[in-house]
Order: sequence, then C-alpha cells, then structure tokens
Amino acid sequence: MTMMKTLLGGAALSILAAAAFAEDPELLVFDYSGFEAPEFHTKYAEKNGVQPSFAFFGEEDEALQKLVSGFKADVSHVCAGSVKKWEESGILEPWDTAKITEYAKLDSNLLGSDVAAASAYFIPTDFGSTAIAYNTDEVPAEAVASLEVFKNPEYAGRMTLPDNVDDAYALAYLATGTTDWTTATDEQFEAASNWLREVHPNLRTYWTDPAELAQLMATGEVLISWAWNETYPTLVEEGFPVGFQRETTEGSSLWLCGYVNLKDGPGSEEKAYDYINGFLDASNASVLMDAGYGISNTEGLATLGEEALVAGGLEPIDVPVLAQLPMSVELREKQSEEFEKIKAGF
Repeated sequence: MTMMKTLLGGAALSILAAAAFAEDPELLVFDYSGFEAPEFHTKYAEKNGVQPSFAFFGEEDEALQKLVSGFKADVSHVCAGSVKKWEESGILEPWDTAKITEYAKLDSNLLGSDVAAASAYFIPTDFGSTAIAYNTDEVPAEAVASLEVFKNPEYAGRMTLPDNVDDAYALAYLATGTTDWTTATDEQFEAASNWLREVHPNLRTYWTDPAELAQLMATGEVLISWAWNETYPTLVEEGFPVGFQRETTEGSSLWLCGYVNLKDGPGSEEKAYDYINGFLDASNASVLMDAGYGISNTEGLATLGEEALVAGGLEPIDVPVLAQLPMSVELREKQSEEFEKIKAGF
C-alpha cells in the first residue's frame, strides 16, 4: 500500500510539526514504512503527548533476522503468515487480551482459535480482501462467479495470480473446498497444489505489486486477476471498467496483519498497550480505509457505511471466508517450496 505524505512548508510550520510529532523514547515500534504516519496514532498522542518512535523493515524475514540477532523494540507489525515462525523463534510474549480494550469487538474471522483466548501472540489490526478483479468490458459477470474461471481456456494468457504464496494458496484451497488452512491435511494441500499447477499454463504472469497489476489490467494485457482490494478503487478512479468479484461459488479470502508483543522490549509495557488500543480505536477506521485497509474492530468498520465498504472492496458478504490466519511453520514451508516448483513449470 502506498502512503501519501504531505510536506509542510515554512520554518514556523516545521517547528510546530516537530513539536506535535515528537517521538516517545519509551516506545519503539518496528514496522513497515508508512505506518508511522501521525494520523494512525492520534489516540496514542492524545494520551501520551508524543508520537511513538519507529524503526523500519522491508521484508518480514529480514525483520525476524534482525530481531533474532539482538535488535530490541517493543512491538512489531507482522502479517499472519509469519507469526508462527516468529513465535517459535522465541522473540515474542503473549498479549494480555484483558488489557486490549477493543478485543471483544474484533472480527472473529480474523482471530481464529484465539477468539476465546485470555492471551494471544498476534492481535489482528488491519486487513483486506483478495478476490477476482476483471475487465467488465471483456468479461461477463457470470464468467467470474466461480474460481474455476482461472481454468477457462477462453482467457488463457490473459490472467494473472499474485507472486505471493499465501494469496495463491488461499485461492487454491478455496477452489478445492478448504476454507480453513490452519487444519489443512496432506490431501488438501496436494489438491490445492495440483489446482495451481493446472492453472499455471493459463497465466500471462505472476504480478509482484499492485502497481504492476494495475498496469497489466489498464493496458488490456490481463483481463482477470486474483487481486487485493486496493486494485479495485485504484482502477475505478482511473476510469477503467473493472469489477471486483468477492462472492464466488467457492467463497472469498481475507489477508490480515497485526501486532506482536516483543519479549524484553526496552520501553514501557503500558505504552505498548496504549499503542495497540489506540490503533484499534473505532476512530481509526476511516484513516485506515483511506490508506486501503480495513480495521479489525467491527464497530469501527461499521461506522464507514455500506457505500464506502463497497467502494473499498470490503463490504459484508454471505459466502465462506478463508482468512489467512497463522499456520504451522511446516505447512507454510511446504507451500513455499511447492509454489516455487509450480511457477517454474514443474
């Protein structure tokens, strides 16, 4: 996701900005660049008088390596697929969910088995949907009513999937009848892998980032894609004839990210809870949506209204949902290895 930052001109404004956005030495957040934007942290600043301090990483494996090697921070952003690996590395401690004020309001689809837990290693905060984006001038709606469209020879060479193992396997599990990958059996894994292998020859490419996908669709090279929800409003704003089909026969998928509590953080544990409570506050819903994310606080999400949710590709749907919850390290590594083989044509 791309964050737009406003540059303030003038010495007086610079001084005011520095005072307003001073960094708190008692809380260091390890995060993706962009999430340091002050508008995400107004509740924290209101309570503590300063913004959190931030350090940044590019990839989650890079972040894990840095933490295992001794880098110290208090909390870290991470997407669900990496959580078990981080947990098994010994760098995390569980959150006390009794101290998370909005915990009872979190979307149960994003919590999985932790929904009734007194503590949890991962608290989902931001999420999005993955669905079929398609050119409405060239592809009729009925053609994308099922995920089997990716096997349709009529669109061979005009389709694409993400070069992302989690998104690809979320699609494949759904297409083969699995809606909870945390309990996937060997047979279900094989079925999903075989489905991806069958689809592979129909693909023009595997897209690597939303900008590339938007370009592929805008030029007409690609008519159908498994896409993140941010692609939909981006192409609508450009006047492109795009649809975003979430309610397929087999179901829909959600990706999710959140925050983990790092063991032996150098700062204030109380302020770590201030941070996550502020991020999850219902007032953050519109800020996150403007950046392309849904908030996991269901009451906050509801404040946006149906029109905004539809426009953002996050409206309520009535089909099975595969949430990309944390899975075992063993299964994720199997999927990663198999996905590389599939992309290579084996």
